[in-house]
Amino acid sequence: MVTVRAFASGDEASLVEAWNRSMPGDPTTSGWFRDCVLLDPNFDPEGLRVAVLDGRVVGCAYGVRRLTPLAPGTDLEPDTGWIPFFFVVPEHRGGGLGRRLVGEALAFLEENGRTKIDFSSYTPNYVLPGTDAELYPDGHRLLTGLGFRTLYSPVAMDRTLVGYVTPDEVHELRAKREQEGYAFRSPADGELPELIRFAADVFNPDWGEAIRAHRDPKRIVIAKKDQIVGFALYAAYRGIPERFGPFGVDPGQRGTGLGKILLHLTMTMMRAEGLHSSWFLWTGEASPAGRLYTQAGYEITRRFQVMRRSREGA
Repeated sequence: MVTVRAFASGDEASLVEAWNRSMPGDPTTSGWFRDCVLLDPNFDPEGLRVAVLDGRVVGCAYGVRRLTPLAPGTDLEPDTGWIPFFFVVPEHRGGGLGRRLVGEALAFLEENGRTKIDFSSYTPNYVLPGTDAELYPDGHRLLTGLGFRTLYSPVAMDRTLVGYVTPDEVHELRAKREQEGYAFRSPADGELPELIRFAADVFNPDWGEAIRAHRDPKRIVIAKKDQIVGFALYAAYRGIPERFGPFGVDPGQRGTGLGKILLHLTMTMMRAEGLHSSWFLWTGEASPAGRLYTQAGYEITRRFQVMRRSREGA
């Protein structure tokens, strides 16, 4: 008989095995689960609900809320909780186990005062930006049936770097901007605090923390004119060299081509390391960044739906 309970030490090996059987398109490792779930300062075993049969995990759902701020100067987002992942192994689907697991994760979050619950945009340790309705239609239907509604639909994109050559127009654009006083280069160590503040204040605290944890200025490029006005980097998340981002240009500087220069400079740096592709999980297809990526040869590889369930009046 299947038992549903809180995660306990000893569950980790079979949980990872069950994850990889349940989500073959997004396999994980014991190292990721340790570093990004168990060692997350917000981890509470009561929020990680596991279904166990004969001592082995056959499904789980993870509810997490902030116990520590994401970054200095931010709050605990006391109204918000997240479900970064859930799954049930194939042979135990169809009997309501997934609904029970997600329901218990929701109950955990709601009992802790969370009135807005998102799937699955928990930073910094999300698995995917949201549901992939094409790859996991049952999971998407389950969330919809539990009252989750789509907030927005980001896309993942990839570009091969095999044969990549920086376009002449980018060289010309860079030369023009440099004549106007812009500099494009890796940041000095003394510029990293400014870069972290810029990324956190102008874009997202998670971006600032990604740079703080990155610790490799040679894989970062900045645009600067008196002060930092843009940046791009790679290998920031889980140390994966081919993963591009984060990437941003001061909104007041858009239309100058700084983003185009930064993107191509970064791809040139990646190609110089012998990397064969550049990819990322999250952008708006119709956003300025999305259009820039498309013009640079990136192609959409997956579509996601960031979903939220809110209590009435929340």
